Amino acid sequence: MTEGNFVDYVKMHVTSGNGGKGSAHLHREKYIAKGGPDGGDGGRGGHVIIKGNANLWTLLHLKYKRHLKAGHGEHGGSSRSTGADGSDVFIEVPLGTVIKDTDSGKTLFEITEDQEEKIVAKGGLGGRGNWHFKSPTNQTPRYAQPGIPGEEVNVTIELKVLADVGLVGFPNAGKSTLLSVITSAKPKIADYEFTTLKPNLGIVKYRDYQSFVMADIPGIIEGAAEGKGLGHYFLRHIERNSVLLFLIPADADNVAKQYHILLSELRRYNPEMLDKERFIVISKSDMLDDELKSELTEELHKELGLEFMFISSVAQQGLVELKDKLWSMLNE
Repeated sequence: MTEGNFVDYVKMHVTSGNGGKGSAHLHREKYIAKGGPDGGDGGRGGHVIIKGNANLWTLLHLKYKRHLKAGHGEHGGSSRSTGADGSDVFIEVPLGTVIKDTDSGKTLFEITEDQEEKIVAKGGLGGRGNWHFKSPTNQTPRYAQPGIPGEEVNVTIELKVLADVGLVGFPNAGKSTLLSVITSAKPKIADYEFTTLKPNLGIVKYRDYQSFVMADIPGIIEGAAEGKGLGHYFLRHIERNSVLLFLIPADADNVAKQYHILLSELRRYNPEMLDKERFIVISKSDMLDDELKSELTEELHKELGLEFMFISSVAQQGLVELKDKLWSMLNE
């Protein structure tokens, strides 16, 4: 999937169908002059339904659909015949999609299972026909209920990428290069910041035909939690990852400081992010000799007190060990 085809944010105006009117028909036949009320009920208006589809990875198919309307219910007829229900409209979305009310900002629900269906705008009920209202004192009611109008809702549809491992790091830390080397994904790679503008997904093949999914998230900068850089547009994708893999380049001015800035941005965006499993790798480590590695190891153990690993995507160093480590973290 090319980067331009990845759409993860869509706003829509959806309208459900109106309910049909009940009928006020009075029964008439050749030899039955006063047959009484026999008006049928109106049909239900069509719903607007969000449906999960495991074969979708993006909201691209919804990009140019700004307004959706369900069908109206048909009116009731004679002989107590009920009007047909309005046709429902289905909006298919990838798993991991969150539906919000645009006006209030409230989260309505999220879709996490294939074929899961949730109504976002209910169709109006059909009105009742006049035969419901007959009584001993009113044997020929000449009125029926009108149908109930449908609902109009402004919705925001947000996709949060479902991946096992999320790559977290500053721009140009080597995240796309790592993804391209250990998966079959082909993200855009170049020597400037913000090469990646949309999340890229890749499947990491492991031993015995097993695999896990890795996501390359656009780079974090200081102030991302407040929306600087690409802000919330990518931070929300990290929420669904089981393991956060922090990538810090070996040529960084201060590795420990970079890690703390990344952690701080995640905390400010959503403190629950810090409950996730996390692991640090020093990328571009082919630039370091053994002496520099041992110095950096000693320094990081003192400042971070966390486990980390040296890798080089270009030189293919430490990648097998990294896969082993991630697999054990995902399956503990």
